[in-house]
Amino acid sequence: MRISQLDGQRVALWGWGREGRAAYRALRARLPSLPLTLFCNGEEAKEVAALGDSLLVANTQVDADALAAFDVVVKSPGISPYRDEARAAAARGTRFIGGTALWFAEHAAQGHGRTICVTGTKGKSTTTALLAHLLRAGGHRTALAGNIGLPLLELLDVADPPAFWAIELSSYQTGDVADSGAHPDVAVALNVFPEHLDWHGGQAQYVADKLRLLTDAKPRIAVVNAEDPTVSALALPDSDVRAFNVPAGWHLRGDALYRGDACVLDTASLPLPGRHNRGNLCAVLTAIEALGLDAAPLAAHAASFRPLPHRLQTIGTRDGIAYVNDSISTTPHASLAALACFADRRVALIAGGHDRGIDWSDFADQMRTRAPAAIVTVGQNGPKIHALLAPIAREAGFVLTEARDLEDAMRQARDALAGEGVVLLSPGAPSFGAYKDYVARGRHFAALAGFDPEAISAIPGLGIA
Repeated sequence: MRISQLDGQRVALWGWGREGRAAYRALRARLPSLPLTLFCNGEEAKEVAALGDSLLVANTQVDADALAAFDVVVKSPGISPYRDEARAAAARGTRFIGGTALWFAEHAAQGHGRTICVTGTKGKSTTTALLAHLLRAGGHRTALAGNIGLPLLELLDVADPPAFWAIELSSYQTGDVADSGAHPDVAVALNVFPEHLDWHGGQAQYVADKLRLLTDAKPRIAVVNAEDPTVSALALPDSDVRAFNVPAGWHLRGDALYRGDACVLDTASLPLPGRHNRGNLCAVLTAIEALGLDAAPLAAHAASFRPLPHRLQTIGTRDGIAYVNDSISTTPHASLAALACFADRRVALIAGGHDRGIDWSDFADQMRTRAPAAIVTVGQNGPKIHALLAPIAREAGFVLTEARDLEDAMRQARDALAGEGVVLLSPGAPSFGAYKDYVARGRHFAALAGFDPEAISAIPGLGIA
């Protein structure tokens, strides 16, 4: 659906975060006379009133009847369409769409630049940013946008469109691409692990929604990870499928990057923390080849890539202890990958956060042989994690403690290391309840460690360059 098709319809916005504000500005720019209702909280309603837009009405009460009064509701990504009130309104004819769907519909009509979409439970932000970095290194004007921190609708009308759009998509947004009717030029699927089960209502729905970028959006070329059993098993008859992590394509042999049987470079010194991130370089190079470009000469430019904040980010060392901020880690699998990066160091892991019902038993089993020096549990699911780990800690001999909050957790982690090692914040759970988001959690971690939160938070390369 294009924005012009909303003219004359009853339209509401649901959510007033950055995505919601971007949707409002885009609709108002194209349809200045369209009445709009915004579903938001009380504080946001005050902000809306200050805009002075007589055609924008804030409503702080959201239920099925209120939503069903509209033909179309433009929903922010964080709001699940599986909520009872949304399902009930949809059954009565209300159509729910996201800002990503609006952008893709507009872009398909305008045709300015080729789209490369990246999704996956882990690694999608770094992969998308690295893709943009290498394309720019090759002299191609490229946009970096999407879930990584810049809503696509903020780049709806640009005077000098890029040649390529590197777009990160969360599982909240992949369906928007399919619903827009547009087909990405290239879609990359890295991996799928249990995540966001509360939003999707279960693991099966999460997997289906995540992979709609390939199954329903029908990209011209689908780039898939041959080492992920779920992704590699997909039947995609409408797409040209290219695989990475296969001997004939881009893959790693130890730390060496290969294209087929040709060794291209040693990845050990690249600023890509963790072997999984160096493996995602293979995804990036496969996507670049899918665009018809020569990827091999661009691979070396990964050496000048700036790692993203809150993702295995070493923020500094004090009194013999290094502090690593992996606040974006929201699954136990991500915490395991983080621990693997520091297997040769003494580590105190801070784990726990919002409880979404994800099973930590595999993580606990792994701790029998892969445990760090200490684990400090914290947050809503901290007691559950602690209970799983308690018998294993006694057998494996690692320190296991519980903390009231992040400040208490950091104190306990430092004490456990006794002046040497790594304090690793890789919580394996969202920040909801204690923090607004993973960024706020990471910034607090930096401040508690004695570092400037502002200095560690900027995402390099956002926008068009």
